[in-house]
Amino acid sequence: METLTFKTNIKCGGCVATVTPFLNAKKEISSWEVNTDSPDKTLTVAGDVSAEEVIKTLNEAGFQAEQR
Repeated sequence: METLTFKTNIKCGGCVATVTPFLNAKKEISSWEVNTDSPDKTLTVAGDVSAEEVIKTLNEAGFQAEQR
């Protein structure tokens, strides 16, 4: 299992609620968390998923991400 981190534009609890069904639908993701207190709004994803797939999923939810 791999852990990936991303800088995102997920700014608040409402944004987290919006992205939740998109990330939870990915069976390859075993867990994920957004630190909205971080200046980079860091998303940490654990699982057997590629960075490209996570970025694509966030784009589908209306958000942007850049791998760190």
